[in-house]
Amino acid sequence: MARKEFIYHGKSMDELLKLGLAEFTQLLPSRQRRSLSQGLSEECRKLLADIKTGKNPKTHVRNMIILPEMVGKTIGVHAGKEFVPVLIMPEMLGHYLGEFALTRKKVMHHAPGIGATKSSAAMSVK
Repeated sequence: MARKEFIYHGKSMDELLKLGLAEFTQLLPSRQRRSLSQGLSEECRKLLADIKTGKNPKTHVRNMIILPEMVGKTIGVHAGKEFVPVLIMPEMLGHYLGEFALTRKKVMHHAPGIGATKSSAAMSVK
């Protein structure tokens, strides 16, 4: 079975890579379009430069919008305590990096501790 080619708003991945930032911005939803129309911040420009040189960088810039140049790269996105490696896929275009590095972990409930209930207060600490 042949793999279906990725299409983003009528453009193939090759066509997206040939587009400039201004042309790609016109394909994005309004929130991302407004954000990119103000220009990239210094941290975002540094991250893009690191990606273009072939590095797999680590970054604190969670509000960076995923661009076509980033597809196929692995970026370490800060999640509060550690850097989570995020492999950028074509389906992630137009989303923010922070959406893929969760900052909260699943709550793990265990047995109640000593003193948590009236009956457990009388138990020995052994």
